[in-house]
Amino acid sequence: MPHDTPLISTIVGGLVLAFIFGALAHRLRMPPLVGYLIAGVLVGPHTPGYVADQSLAPELAEIGVILLMFGVGLHFSLKDLLSVRGIAVPGAIAQIAFATLLGWGLGAFMGWPTGGSLVFGLALSVASTVVLLKALQERRLVETERGRIAVGWLIVEDLAMVLALVLIPAAASIGGEGHAPVEPLSAGLNRLLGLDLGIGGMIAMTLVKVALFVALMLAFGRKLIPWTMHRIAHTGSRELFRLGVLAIALGVAFGAAKLFGVSLALGAFFAGMVLAESELSHRAAQESLPLRDAFAVLFFVSVGMLFDPNILIDKPLPILATIFIIVIGKSVAALLIVLAFKKPLSTALTISASLGQIGEFSFILAALGVELGLLPEEGRDLILAGAIISIILNPLLFFLCDRVRPLLDGAKREEVVAAPLAADAIAAQEEILPEDDEVYPTALSGHAILVGYGRVGSIVGQNLKSSATPFLVIEDSDKRIGELKAQGIETLMGNAVMRETLDLANLSAARSLAIAIPNAFEACRIAEQARSVNPSILIVARAHSDAEVDELKHYGADTVIMGEREIALGMVDRLAQVHHESVPYEDERGPDTIIPADDAPPQRE
Repeated sequence: MPHDTPLISTIVGGLVLAFIFGALAHRLRMPPLVGYLIAGVLVGPHTPGYVADQSLAPELAEIGVILLMFGVGLHFSLKDLLSVRGIAVPGAIAQIAFATLLGWGLGAFMGWPTGGSLVFGLALSVASTVVLLKALQERRLVETERGRIAVGWLIVEDLAMVLALVLIPAAASIGGEGHAPVEPLSAGLNRLLGLDLGIGGMIAMTLVKVALFVALMLAFGRKLIPWTMHRIAHTGSRELFRLGVLAIALGVAFGAAKLFGVSLALGAFFAGMVLAESELSHRAAQESLPLRDAFAVLFFVSVGMLFDPNILIDKPLPILATIFIIVIGKSVAALLIVLAFKKPLSTALTISASLGQIGEFSFILAALGVELGLLPEEGRDLILAGAIISIILNPLLFFLCDRVRPLLDGAKREEVVAAPLAADAIAAQEEILPEDDEVYPTALSGHAILVGYGRVGSIVGQNLKSSATPFLVIEDSDKRIGELKAQGIETLMGNAVMRETLDLANLSAARSLAIAIPNAFEACRIAEQARSVNPSILIVARAHSDAEVDELKHYGADTVIMGEREIALGMVDRLAQVHHESVPYEDERGPDTIIPADDAPPQRE
């Protein structure tokens, strides 16, 4: 019996094609999101063949935005957010104003009305939540100072767009250019009490509702949400715990949007931030990760569905101008703003690259502008084209920043070496370094390299230190970096997956490499690069399954240690001593959890 299943067909079509083209893009050494966007174009209404449901795809994508912001909130704290308010608030406002002015100028040049030009400029001024956060997460920058500034900047932009979504309909109706409803609470007061609050009143009501939501989350949410998760955890049911995480993320986001007029993304962020104060936050992040990634892919597919390739032929010059505003204008403005606050150039480059794209709020503003009759459909098409192209170009911006940064590091290092090491110069240098994210090559040789300083890495590191073994730590959390520096341990800020970071660790002259991170995919990439650079280096890694053991051995690891087997054999050893007074138990892998690689690592191109 045939059934109409638009939801299932949209999910299946989007994910299957996204997987195919994402894998193809990865094979061609391009970001997978390029493949996701192409998949969206293929299932969209502007190309022949299967057409996915255009009303369902954006809603599915919104779930990805909610879960993504919830995950970011889990790694964020109120202290982190307040620590960057001095640069995030004025910086975001200045950048929004500059980009809006550029967009307004382009709209006016094309003969659009003032209201439509301002909506166009606002749409170009706000960055995509999904693109920005995925870029930071791929480079392990969320917990760094640069990452906190970028996320704080993003939160300010979201708040500004929430306010804009309230003011645009009101301004359109007052100016006679539109016919949309005004802010609901203000409209209710007008009906009940006969009070016309005007634009100023609507701004005040919006700010009051946002402040009320934040106050409720800080006063009650930070106690109620962790307490609820602890109670669920005590049931011992992983299924209930996972369901509770999703219920809190989606429920708080939906309630914030419906009751307080706050964006779904912002509501989810605060839900994650209050849960971050619980020791269960790490587990909550792990449980929500699979759905978060899957729905984030659907976001890019939904963006691709909106794109009409014909506009590239019909409007080439306006598209180039739009791309210039998004990629160059916004990025340069953010770069200068961050430098004006006397932040390191690496921080300024990261922030500018992060903001050189537009996304979900831009689509909402474009749809609202067309609905109100402010923005012509041509403007909406330019915004969609600008979003697609800027998202594709965004990884290129980060690539250029990664290439430029070592050159800047080298120049800065030469300046430091060439400068006279007077007492005041050394003091000034020590005063600057704690605030600097810049990294420099190590002078160690014949040393050990430790990747990751979490629960496993910290034990390894302390033993290396107590045995006077020369070593350095590669870590991406600035909090841990600060703790390591306080202990006098040499560190490198960065992601060891990147070849540049391994080069800074002098991998070619190192004697051993300990990969203590739990992510097997990244560990395999690190091991493969290390083996290609230094064939004689000893590589020790950790794994959670036999499949991970085999993969790590295949990619060059000499010794792989499984934590679960270590725990099990330790327990069996102790039980055998008590019950049988026998020798320790040996499983099929050998007498311990250390699994040596019998064969030499395979030669790879």
